[in-house]
Amino acid sequence: MNDNNKLKGKKILITAGAQGIGESITRHFIDSGAHVAIHYFSSADTANQLTEYAIGKGQKAIAVSGDLTKEADAQAMVEKTVEALGGLDILINNAGSLVARKLLSEMEAEFWQKVMDINLTSMMFVTRAASPYLAKNDNSSIVNLASLAGRKGGHPGSLAYSTSKGAILTLTRALSAELGPQGIRVNAVAPGLILGTSFHNTHTTKESAATTTAGIPIQRAGNADDVARAVLYLASEYDGFITGATLDINGGVYNM
Repeated sequence: MNDNNKLKGKKILITAGAQGIGESITRHFIDSGAHVAIHYFSSADTANQLTEYAIGKGQKAIAVSGDLTKEADAQAMVEKTVEALGGLDILINNAGSLVARKLLSEMEAEFWQKVMDINLTSMMFVTRAASPYLAKNDNSSIVNLASLAGRKGGHPGSLAYSTSKGAILTLTRALSAELGPQGIRVNAVAPGLILGTSFHNTHTTKESAATTTAGIPIQRAGNADDVARAVLYLASEYDGFITGATLDINGGVYNM
């Protein structure tokens, strides 16, 4: 991948940056010449490999562990990032999970809250911790990972997940208005069926994936690189005019 000159030397924090879509996003940033902080929760080996890859290319990199549903961990992660990289230009809020499929009739309050904490509250914690550092630049950028489920409501059993992802669309718009005067743009991407990731390997059957793929106008599922390229585009437009927007990445299944 050729260097993206607008990203070369930029300081990036990617949450859950060592697995699935996050790993692809991190690799694309490294290949674009950026310095990276790679947050992980359980993927220590991959996070360390990515760190070594970036350092081998002459770029700064750090792997940072943490449970982002805990405010103290989110704050510590941001502080370690700024210390290691010397600042922060771009935040990629990628951490999130379906956790499990539960119908409304099966929904316990504890499960509902867990999904909201993982997908939504953690994003608020990280963004609140990072925004003062992002505001120190003339232009900064945040990209949030939402989902097609947040647009359409998802498949049965994804009620809590879909609701949290829909809230991220609203959070993105609200943050763009609040943080815009500080020179911070805030956008989101909403991926559809992205195969080859642990998310769908865990939560999507082969039969369900085949049925969904058959209904995609361009007749294929997405992959992690499809999402990473879109994230890098929005991130690299840190001095651009796009903010409060959601870029849908779904092969034409949903558009508006």
